Amino acid sequence: MAKLLKLSNGLSQSPKSWEDTAKGAADEASKTLRDIRSLYIKEFTPKWTTETLVTIRANAKVTFDLERE
Repeated sequence: MAKLLKLSNGLSQSPKSWEDTAKGAADEASKTLRDIRSLYIKEFTPKWTTETLVTIRANAKVTFDLERE
């Protein structure tokens, strides 16, 4: 029998680093989704004010198994 996977989009942000932003996306997704197969970071976007980095945002795609009853 074929297995069906679901793709979900999300946005994560962190004032610390690129790595912390990606880890935050994975951590938050794992709180509500089970059987995560992959997490794809599409892009990072820094937010600046004058000369200071305020936050880093990441657009993430999460792939996970759909559960059957």
